[in-house]
Amino acid sequence: MFTPLLEKNETDLIGSGKSNEKTKVVVAMSGGVDSSVAASIIKEHGYDVVGITLQLFDYGKIGKTKGTCCAGKDIYDAKKVCDKIKIEHQVMNYEDIFNDEVIEKFADSYIKGETPIPCIDCNQTVKFRDLFKFAKKLNADALVTGHYVKRIDKEYPKMYRPNDLDRDQSYFLFSTTQEQLEYLRFPLANLSKKETREIAKKMNLIVANKPDSQDICFVPSGNYKKIIEKLRPESFKKGNIVDKNGKILGYHNGIVNYTIGQRKGIKISNSEPLFVMKLDTNKNEVVVGNKKDLLVNKIFLRDLNFLTRNKEDLNNNIMVKVRSTGKLLNCKFNNVRNEILLDKGEEGVSPGQACVFYKEDSDGTRVLGGGWIKKTEN
Repeated sequence: MFTPLLEKNETDLIGSGKSNEKTKVVVAMSGGVDSSVAASIIKEHGYDVVGITLQLFDYGKIGKTKGTCCAGKDIYDAKKVCDKIKIEHQVMNYEDIFNDEVIEKFADSYIKGETPIPCIDCNQTVKFRDLFKFAKKLNADALVTGHYVKRIDKEYPKMYRPNDLDRDQSYFLFSTTQEQLEYLRFPLANLSKKETREIAKKMNLIVANKPDSQDICFVPSGNYKKIIEKLRPESFKKGNIVDKNGKILGYHNGIVNYTIGQRKGIKISNSEPLFVMKLDTNKNEVVVGNKKDLLVNKIFLRDLNFLTRNKEDLNNNIMVKVRSTGKLLNCKFNNVRNEILLDKGEEGVSPGQACVFYKEDSDGTRVLGGGWIKKTEN
């Protein structure tokens, strides 16, 4: 066995109360190195493992490019890894669900002037909801993923940031329910990406040197505008670019071409650099201002999800992340108004993004849940 993977010499990674060989585990396998190593770790510990790969999109329509996930090549890679480590492999076709709950929602969000995060919607629906149900139907004792996030079971399962903060994916998992967290396991929690690749090389896995996914899976070129133009052609409607006082400075060809905090591509000459500070869908206007106009300190949230049984955890010394690559921001939370008050102003906070709650305790930085940003104020 891989001794470095064992925490405190623990050999039971699932905690089902049964022997490892009688414990059935479903592993979500994207065809990448992370999920492949997660499956390998579980198999090495003697569990009864089934690898499941999700077919989410007809990739023949858009072409497969380097840096996307879940395409035909990835299904092939997942199958080869399963063959290598001698576990069963199944492919589930979730294209219709993915289209309705992720792709269509992605397009609608942009039309509303938001900056969506389809990866969270995907985790919330097809992965942690529908795959969760399928794993239960298989009578599996746990669902395993290759996410870099930590699960610590004290009193009840809690979510924490992983050891390798450069790979931290907790922001994308804030909408995980408590029921799902009780069922989920994350074998990569204590590993760095370098260690994950070393394990893959040691096991001669076909994906050991495979590049990480970078683009949104259904936008492989990174050009989301083409997807929106195809799904919502009516959204590319000309309008005004105005300053915060309503003065017309120029014109745009559709607010979907802009995001909050954007500087490049505004194409208006000004004594100071201009940034997109608001997208007014009612007036079809792009509102621009100076860098200081981007600062906000009030964030209003919708559709909150909590990963704590004690709401007092949210009272003091909490922090939030308002973008996946952002830093932790000190704040106060008003649970009556679902309002975050930041200690210091933050730039480029956009409706449609997630706002995730964190708090330090003796076990690390805990994820307390979060919500979707509805609006901001400065």
